[in-house]
Amino acid sequence: MSRLFDKYKKEVIPALQKEFSIKNKMAVPRLEKIVLNVGAGDAIQNIKFLDTAKKELSLITGQWAATGRAKKSISTFKLRKGHAIACYVTLRGKRMYEFFDRLVNIVLPRVRDFRGVSPRSFDGRGNYTLGMKDQLVFPEIDYTKVERQRGMNITIVTSAESDKAATALLEKLGMPFGEA
Repeated sequence: MSRLFDKYKKEVIPALQKEFSIKNKMAVPRLEKIVLNVGAGDAIQNIKFLDTAKKELSLITGQWAATGRAKKSISTFKLRKGHAIACYVTLRGKRMYEFFDRLVNIVLPRVRDFRGVSPRSFDGRGNYTLGMKDQLVFPEIDYTKVERQRGMNITIVTSAESDKAATALLEKLGMPFGEA
């Protein structure tokens, strides 16, 4: 059992039950999945860019990355339907809690000029999306082997029905929110 999941069961569930007056502990908001997405639009010209992005994403998450394909053709970008243009990983269960723990305690403090994540990045249904500009803040990446800087989106999907409940859940799990 991961350290963060143990904290969720012992501390976060009772605190959220008390805060939102929830009687059944199965109704308490929880993390459902974390999705990491790296858009590699350069893969249209050179497919090797996508291969290196997949390797780096696999190093970060400990799970092999899947390939995202274009849904429709866009002539101005020289993009055809079905071309590989992104890679993504969906984390659930133990790997999800391990990744969230590393994200909050190791990765986010390594970001330059970090003053907390924005509390306005919720989608209205209790899901939070965080954008990273650089993959080098992850300790798994060897900066001497990186050929170019790549950003990524990290989406944290919760079972919370409102942004307020999701904010409380993520705060109790250690997410460092800044000012709005």
